[in-house]
Amino acid sequence: MVLCIGPEGSGKTLLLKKIQDPDYVDNTTASIPTVGTNILSLQLGDKIYTIRELGGSIAPLWPKYFYDVGKVMYVVDASNLCQISTAGVLLYTVLAHPLLRNAKFLLVLTKMDASYRQMRNEALLMLQMKRLQKEIKQKITIVEASAITGLGREDILKWISSQ
Repeated sequence: MVLCIGPEGSGKTLLLKKIQDPDYVDNTTASIPTVGTNILSLQLGDKIYTIRELGGSIAPLWPKYFYDVGKVMYVVDASNLCQISTAGVLLYTVLAHPLLRNAKFLLVLTKMDASYRQMRNEALLMLQMKRLQKEIKQKITIVEASAITGLGREDILKWISSQ
């Protein structure tokens, strides 16, 4: 099971729709905030992967869904520097949870089409990624993505299907 989490408005729903169907999302596509959970199945080759998206509004309930999770996709809106400190606090809480100590993590910096090039570096600095990666057991893979342009889609699919 892949768990997809992140703060409210980080772009989880549209990103997952783009991953599932590359032609689904375009400049006119909109979504409403996920309240609760969405589950989608993704077929890659001969294998089917289940992805559970949890809305950012239910962050206090996320730990109830950590059982049997092998991979966590953590989505952060890189175009919204005001949200990144909140995203960092939530990320640290998730990384520290004992049920996820063996999980693989993917940090997805979304909305890269709406941000300038330097925002990636600023986001990683604000999240203190260099320090964090020295202090935690889990390896964090970082991908830049856009649900509109499809940037990062192939990297995310590769990460989902990796062992």
